Amino acid sequence: MLEVSNVRLPLDAGLPGAAGERLVRGAAARALGAPAAEVTAVRVLKRSVDARKKRDVHFVATLGVELANAAAEERALTEAQARGGAGAERGTHVRRRVPYEPLAVPRAGADGGAEPRPVVVGAGPAGLFCALYLARAGLRPLVLERGGDVDERLAAVAAFDAGGPLDPCTNIQFGEGGAGTFSDGKLTTNIKNPLAPHVLRWFVDAGAPEEILWQAKPHIGTDLLVDVVRRMRGQIIAAGGEVRFNTQLTGLRFEAGALAEAEARDVRTGRAERIPARRVVLACGHSARDTFELVHGAGLVLEQKPFSVGVRIEHLQRAVDEAQYGAAAAHPALGAADYKLAVHLPAQGGEGCGTGGRAEGRGVYTFCMCPGGQVVCAASEAGGVVVNGMSRFARDGENANSALLVGVGPEDFGSDHPLAGVELQRRMERAAYEAAVAAGGAPYAAPAQTVGDFLAGRAGGPSAAVRPTYARGVAWCDLRDCLPPFAADALARALPLLDAKLHGFADEGAVMTGVETRSSSPVRIVRNEGLQAVMSGATAGGRDGGSGLYPCGEGAGYAGGIMSAACDGLRVAQAVTGDVAR
Repeated sequence: MLEVSNVRLPLDAGLPGAAGERLVRGAAARALGAPAAEVTAVRVLKRSVDARKKRDVHFVATLGVELANAAAEERALTEAQARGGAGAERGTHVRRRVPYEPLAVPRAGADGGAEPRPVVVGAGPAGLFCALYLARAGLRPLVLERGGDVDERLAAVAAFDAGGPLDPCTNIQFGEGGAGTFSDGKLTTNIKNPLAPHVLRWFVDAGAPEEILWQAKPHIGTDLLVDVVRRMRGQIIAAGGEVRFNTQLTGLRFEAGALAEAEARDVRTGRAERIPARRVVLACGHSARDTFELVHGAGLVLEQKPFSVGVRIEHLQRAVDEAQYGAAAAHPALGAADYKLAVHLPAQGGEGCGTGGRAEGRGVYTFCMCPGGQVVCAASEAGGVVVNGMSRFARDGENANSALLVGVGPEDFGSDHPLAGVELQRRMERAAYEAAVAAGGAPYAAPAQTVGDFLAGRAGGPSAAVRPTYARGVAWCDLRDCLPPFAADALARALPLLDAKLHGFADEGAVMTGVETRSSSPVRIVRNEGLQAVMSGATAGGRDGGSGLYPCGEGAGYAGGIMSAACDGLRVAQAVTGDVAR
């Protein structure tokens, strides 16, 4: 098979059926300079939309092409090599297709030998991929997840959305699949990681659509993710692992700087258990604040980490489609448009980068854009309001939403304590809860404001164009009541600049809903070259120079999204397997 890249395809080539297939086959033949009759099979390996010119929106693809016989393929390859690797059509490139090689998982002895089985804390993407690798390595991992399984979780989220009480252990942040299960299911973060192709394949093996293997911006969607994570759990169990839901890590005991035991508690019955453990993978997610406190209290080194705070901004999806695709917006092969925007606020008066509560010099950007999606109720602590976004696979909702975030750093935390960033998050979340209640909202309603009112400095009222999708309802008020002044100022300065990049972004009818504080972890659990947590002071230097605790994924400060978290889970699993085998 030959691989032909940078192939231009008309939008109709993205339509299902024979007509679309003929267009793809014809483009492949032209790129190779081969007769169409010689092309026996074409597979899309990667495809993206080129909408830089609104009058010429088209696809750009990498194709896997099979010709009639080996001689024809060799001839086409030789001709391309004579052109320096270029195809017969300008801008295209040809090479021999290198087939995918599955990730090799070595067996780490007979069921791990005499060492206690490894414990994986958290069943988000980092924990699931780590546990599946460990199980396939014969190490029989034990997975502890404080939340419920995905079915219990769906029921808990639906009950909270309908106005019920908050379950602090099973919600949008906690439970099987992690926070990413209630998102757009984007798989684009850190795609250059060499483990990324394996993550995509393992997702497909668990039932994800095969198109994620070739989409330039693959996503699964919340409605399909729930089935995928359920199947991954089944794969872990089938390979010898065990998964315990509603079970929270409550303690770690070290001897001479090395892990000896983990303590866990059933969150429903309160029953405690001591688990012999020499290796624990901590894939707890960025909302596990009590776990951060536990790790800090156990004498492990934590450090402050920059993150971002802000709001969710909603527009009509059709307006985003038109802004991105122009007259082509209605083409059925395109689907809902997305965007990714960023600006860096210039310093005023020629001063340096602003710090310590100033807007100057900060980055403002969109994150986790959810086409055709909804703003979700993402609280995990009583008395705090948190928003996030999600889409279903079809992305067919009326609104588009995205996080609109301002960068924050240790200089904004007000303390040098490792968990000071957590406290900044909490202050904002409680302020959002109180602002909404003060404006007449029910408990866990979210504060909201139109862009027009925000820029005019007035509380205002409902949008005439955009209906908010936050399930527990919004209270119209001034978002400055719950945003740090520097963040509010940065958003106000950035909105017109972002509008210049995407027309209509700062439309006065767009709705901003607060607060988004969980964009990434505000803390990093420091790990050494062996990916093990570092003990502080006199307690450092455990067994084989490592603590036996492996911080992993987004919560530990080493990932930012489903893809990078899953890759880090596999990387840590490789380290654990290698350490056990030694």
